[in-house]
Amino acid sequence: MEFKNVTANAKANLYFDGKVVSHGIVLEDGSTKTFGIIFPGEYHFGTEAAERMEITDGECTYVIDGEDSTQSCKAGSSFDVAANSGFTINVSDTVCQYICSYIK
Repeated sequence: MEFKNVTANAKANLYFDGKVVSHGIVLEDGSTKTFGIIFPGEYHFGTEAAERMEITDGECTYVIDGEDSTQSCKAGSSFDVAANSGFTINVSDTVCQYICSYIK
């Protein structure tokens, strides 16, 4: 995926001792996205805004806060998380790459 006419934040956001790494961009219309990699492990993220997690490489499983079922997500697919919620993501094999869009 390619983004044009963006402002990039070169400083990485490091989570879970560097096992999740993301960079942020601001698009021409003012919307923001983050993208990065998730190394194998299980991680919980809270959300303030609604989010769409697009998996661009690899695969993961996830559970949305308040739900019981574990879902799978492979490269080329996505899942949405409501505002003021959260999700647990698990990457079991190799790294998983993603783009996170904030939904208004």
